[in-house]
Amino acid sequence: MHSLLVAGTTSDAGKSVLVAALCRWLARRGARVAPFKAQNMSNNSVVTASGGEIGRAQAVQAAAAGVEPDVRFNPVLLKPGSDRSSQVVVLGRVDGTTTALSYRQRKAELLHTVTETLDGLRAEYDYVICEGAGSPAEINLREHDIANMGLARAAGLPVLVVGDIDRGGVFAQFFGTLALLDPADQALVSGFVVNKFRGERELLSPGLERLRQLTGRRVHGVLPWDEELWLDAEDSLSYVADGVVGRPAPPRGSQWLRVAVPRLPRISNATDVEALAAEPGVSVRFVTEPSRLTDTDLVVLPGSKSTVADLEWLRETGLAEAVLAHAASGRPVVGICGGYQMLAGRIVDHVESAGGEVRGLGLLDFDVEFAAEKTLGNPVGTALEHPVTGYEIHHGRVRRRGDVPALVRSAQDEPEGALQGSVAGTHWHGLFE
Repeated sequence: MHSLLVAGTTSDAGKSVLVAALCRWLARRGARVAPFKAQNMSNNSVVTASGGEIGRAQAVQAAAAGVEPDVRFNPVLLKPGSDRSSQVVVLGRVDGTTTALSYRQRKAELLHTVTETLDGLRAEYDYVICEGAGSPAEINLREHDIANMGLARAAGLPVLVVGDIDRGGVFAQFFGTLALLDPADQALVSGFVVNKFRGERELLSPGLERLRQLTGRRVHGVLPWDEELWLDAEDSLSYVADGVVGRPAPPRGSQWLRVAVPRLPRISNATDVEALAAEPGVSVRFVTEPSRLTDTDLVVLPGSKSTVADLEWLRETGLAEAVLAHAASGRPVVGICGGYQMLAGRIVDHVESAGGEVRGLGLLDFDVEFAAEKTLGNPVGTALEHPVTGYEIHHGRVRRRGDVPALVRSAQDEPEGALQGSVAGTHWHGLFE
């Protein structure tokens, strides 16, 4: 059995993509391979067949490896609900809420969970390709680390460090990362990988050789920039306001469909709208101010890890009034999960944000009340006379007022979501896929 840890000089350096690539390469060679991320901080998640929740990046890596997503691939998932607190998911199930300071006290216990889980995977698979979190050189966090060098030391893992050369400074990042580690951690770093390179490789060679001379470690590979590579994003860094999502193909006719998605502060599973962005002639943008909605065909309110707080942000920015005006003009609005909850008349939340009772946007005739137990599932059903599948990750429970038409009928013929005029919503993620 073989294992290694892919660490990164920064977030978004390419750790997730490199792990997926290694999993795919090994699987094509006939090996049994599993991805692993000890601790993930992300509001983009999926539900496994066993009903547990893991980071979306690990589900993508599992697909690359040709295996089903497993809660063991991401034993600890932190889902930020505010700047100072996160929901803790351990082996797929919610296990309380923590702050940055209180989380330190849990890490010794969680390190045991992480290493025990990794040991089980190493016994079952030929290869386990582990992904770090953030940077291994976050020396303020090293003492209690369970995701980077703390994991590498505990499990005896060789470490590859990947850096993003497209943003500049990659040689300083490699050298500085290694220099900040203590000798025992340095001993586990086997080398580097340059990611997102464009240009002539010959121009890079002198830097690679000098880096080897300075660190005693070589660059194991240089990965090219690929604008066509489009894997599910792990965190919100990928959702830049006003940028077009993906690289949309031209429309089949002469008109574009323009989609605006409010870039919520606690946006969750925004990958839903990437399915729209994959269609020819559909231009999807994340927006943060109301003028962007004036000429939009469709508004999608995405998922949120903190529905009440993000609804307040919508109102503070003026986007809530813009959404209401958009709907009043007869143009469509679609809400997904947290965005669906925002369309309610009333929201009662003593669980997620502890915001109590607040007024929703009032575009659909139902109320929402949050329950302590999270709903997790992979439902199937019918929407607009088409078979559909989805996945659910939410605390909110809908209470319909009157005969509200359902958007979806589940396989058990239960109503899900709502469709009233040009406004629709559902708790099901993945419906557009």
